[in-house]
Amino acid sequence: MPWSRWHWMIVIGLGTVWILDGLEVTIVGSMSAALKPEGTGLGMSSADIGLAGAIYVAGACVGALFFGQLTDRFGRKKLFMITLAVYLLGTVLTAFSMNPMWYFACRFITGTGIGGEYAAINSAIDELIPKKYRGRVDVAINGSFWIGAAGGSLLTVVLLNEAIIDPSWGWRIAFALGAVLAFGILFVRKAVPESPRWLFIHGREEEAERIVSDIEGRVRHDTGTDLPAVDDDSIRIRQRKTISLVLIARTVFALYPRRTILCFALFVGQAFLYNAFFFTYGDTLTTFLGVEQTGWYLAIFAVSNFAGALLLSPLFDKLGRVPMITGTYVTSGVLLAIAGIMLGSFDAVTLTIAGAIIFFIASAGASAAYLTASEIFPMETRALCIAFFYAIGTAAGGISGPLLFGRLIDDASASGDITGLAIGYFIGAALMIAGGIAEAILGVKAEGQSLENIAKPLTVEDAEPSAPNPA
Repeated sequence: MPWSRWHWMIVIGLGTVWILDGLEVTIVGSMSAALKPEGTGLGMSSADIGLAGAIYVAGACVGALFFGQLTDRFGRKKLFMITLAVYLLGTVLTAFSMNPMWYFACRFITGTGIGGEYAAINSAIDELIPKKYRGRVDVAINGSFWIGAAGGSLLTVVLLNEAIIDPSWGWRIAFALGAVLAFGILFVRKAVPESPRWLFIHGREEEAERIVSDIEGRVRHDTGTDLPAVDDDSIRIRQRKTISLVLIARTVFALYPRRTILCFALFVGQAFLYNAFFFTYGDTLTTFLGVEQTGWYLAIFAVSNFAGALLLSPLFDKLGRVPMITGTYVTSGVLLAIAGIMLGSFDAVTLTIAGAIIFFIASAGASAAYLTASEIFPMETRALCIAFFYAIGTAAGGISGPLLFGRLIDDASASGDITGLAIGYFIGAALMIAGGIAEAILGVKAEGQSLENIAKPLTVEDAEPSAPNPA
């Protein structure tokens, strides 16, 4: 279909969750200093801040796996409403934290909701967006994380100003505002339909046909033109109400081993890079570089990330997935390694500029990891595949990263030598370069293709046993 106002509704209704995620992560990173005092905060150390980040990511991994399989089983719409409600609950409880243990538990619940969102939302987006625009829309939407990050950074400038707000209330209000935004998104999402692809394969073809007819009518009205003729190609499937986890696991590991390795490499690299650097960046600025208000620095960093995802996203459809993912991963990895070597010569401004340049490039590649996992596996497994690679990659890179950086900050703070963090930069650089190399060797040329051409549904295998499996 041609792009229309209806597609913008989908983008707004589904894509806003990444703004929430960015808001959450940034608030934690920006408010590390506010959480440390015993009286107004929670008496947390730098290691505790890193642990809180790791717990949030662990919750996201659990939520992705748990809600991911439910998304493939019960539908996209039902689950992206439930997962947003879980996020809302966790954020509200965080605002009422009384001690570090309560805070850790709330961060886990919040992460669970966000992890489930990644699986449900990426599935729905790819199944509702025209193939011509799928790459740029997916990358840009995943990059909208940084809109929330920029907003959260600027929000903390006001909320952490003791002349304006009592320091014991500022960080609590920040979490409460995130809950208010999530509540608003719940109403917006009611207008987003279930995926017709999911409905059809699960034996609900009449409902799927009604939704498609309604969408076609809206697009005709929005564009004022007739729709182009559909492709002549067709596939035959066997409708199934449920598909076992055993079959899904066999699909991922046995039928698509090269794609499995590719997604693992992409997710580990971007998860370590972002979760390690961004969860602890505010703590780095305050501990080593004498910054009291980190919000302005984090806002600049966040704007650069979103700009990279937005401006580079059309190239994923025009130049192709393989050259763009390879280029963004390798280039950002090399630049990060150079930054690690020069770490001792940076002040707060130059470190932020270096980070902005590196992550302008890295953000588009990191967003493309989700695009890759969501479009190169069969429809019946899409949500769980996103969840699986997000969970495995993030568990390997996203949990270890904040823990490592939190410990490095604590160890280096005794001497005040920021170069003690360089080892974390080098590990992140190596993982990003490895992900880029994996894409160059194993990448799939998915640009401009329908999802069914990239990976045939499993139900096609049932109906057509002789149909070849893609590599």
